[in-house]
Amino acid sequence: MEFSSFAALLPSPFLLAALVLILVFSCLTVSSTKRPPPSSGDGGRRLPLPPSPPGFPVLGHLQLLGSLPHRKLRSLAEAHGPVMLLRFGRVPTVVASSAAAAEEVMKTRDLAYASRPRVRMAERLIYGRDMVFAPYGEFWRQARRVAVLHLLSPRRVLSFRGVREQGVAALLDGVRRHAGGAVNLSNLFMSYANGVISRVALGDAGYRLEKLRELFVDFEELLGTTTVGECVPWLAWVDKLTGLDARAARTSAAMDAWLERVIADHRERRRRSRRRGQSVGDGEADGEHRDFVDVMLDVSEAEEDGGAGEVVFDTVAIKAIILDMIAAGTDSTFTVTEWVMAELISHPPVMRKLQDEIRGAAAGASGGASTVRVTEDHLDKLRFLKAVIKETLRLHAPAPLLLPRETTRDTELLGYRVPARTRVVVNAWAIGRDKAAWGERAEEFVPERWFADGGGSGGAETVEYAASQLGQDFKFVPFGAGRRGCPGVGYAVPSIEMALANLLYHFDWEIAPSADGTVPLRMDMSELHGLSVRLKADLNLVAKPWSP
Repeated sequence: MEFSSFAALLPSPFLLAALVLILVFSCLTVSSTKRPPPSSGDGGRRLPLPPSPPGFPVLGHLQLLGSLPHRKLRSLAEAHGPVMLLRFGRVPTVVASSAAAAEEVMKTRDLAYASRPRVRMAERLIYGRDMVFAPYGEFWRQARRVAVLHLLSPRRVLSFRGVREQGVAALLDGVRRHAGGAVNLSNLFMSYANGVISRVALGDAGYRLEKLRELFVDFEELLGTTTVGECVPWLAWVDKLTGLDARAARTSAAMDAWLERVIADHRERRRRSRRRGQSVGDGEADGEHRDFVDVMLDVSEAEEDGGAGEVVFDTVAIKAIILDMIAAGTDSTFTVTEWVMAELISHPPVMRKLQDEIRGAAAGASGGASTVRVTEDHLDKLRFLKAVIKETLRLHAPAPLLLPRETTRDTELLGYRVPARTRVVVNAWAIGRDKAAWGERAEEFVPERWFADGGGSGGAETVEYAASQLGQDFKFVPFGAGRRGCPGVGYAVPSIEMALANLLYHFDWEIAPSADGTVPLRMDMSELHGLSVRLKADLNLVAKPWSP
């Protein structure tokens, strides 16, 4: 999840109000900040604030961002430096656009940058009690501990292998039903990603959000939108006038009703089990496969039995954390898998090289005999697949502007002063395309760069995306790092690798013809900004079955 597209904040009534305000205040000169300059807290030295481009009264720099803020912010950084101070209405925001700046934010001074700002849309949609948007403190620590231990730990991720395999089988069946014609991979990837996370988080009772696809898409779009009132409080009426408040209320009510049903069903099942003298999980082949809702209810009931503590996981908190897991688990897997296939279809030699690796590994594992599918046992051998995924993440981080942080105290960044309660955004997209870090071919899709020998033939991978390695090289931060780094990377990667390996093993792929019957020479790689940055158009490809 990321810093939102401010283009969504500027409907015509807001533009009209803004123009009036600009005329009224046209005599004012906008300085880079209005805050008094406190000392940096480092030996009493007085450091300068980061450079800031010219802005407008009241709006500040809102109007500079356009529909793709990650791109515009990189252009501004090229002119003003890797650390900039912007003002979005009343919200001072520092933007970090280099590996050195990212390292200072997420490692050197991680604690000072470890909190989250108040995000009004998250409070409306995720109750203000979730883990992802929670300010730094005991609730966040305990929520993260529960999520990592019971859903995202390596042991738990390994236990979900059967769920992933069933999800991949359903994905392949969906492709086969359209084999020879156009296959909408965007829809299939969404169904696959949501199906896997729904089963591990909610169980097998049919709660998949696929049945609520439009609601989920609306939820994600709203969560990626910052309200006008958040930036300019006295213009909060614009959110009502444009219907944004009403839309958020409808979506929130529908999601809440769905979650209430999920939790009520789980509680009823638990009561029935206890009446039979069973504990939750009895009768299962492996008690490890209790779903995440059961885990959260266990924690909540233990707190009730032990009395109120400092942190309480009540029903509201349970619903909020479940939404975190569902939204993040669906969006990251779907977005990355879609971008990988788009890059591969745009680079046929890379796709053929990857298919040769996958098919060779599967044939070798089966002694040359035909194999039904690629399994997770093959994944460790697929080094070029890992390089392709990493290269895609470098160019298309799911959240190009990492979720904003907020400073807990006065601190500094690359020699500039950053006051307490300043919003801080790391532009992972700009860092991934920085020529200083990646060379002259930084904008090109070159998976071989991930091998020490540069050719992918024998050198070891130079940067890992595994959770244990996150933050070791800050020129590659698609999942963030430090205390607020994404804890779910270890969950997402096997799901992505399994889907891609099987699709590329079983099928050859071509660009689907357009509506007029002609085959485009190139894929349309236009972006759509929301909760994450996705392909603007659905990924429609032609799948041709392949067999050894």
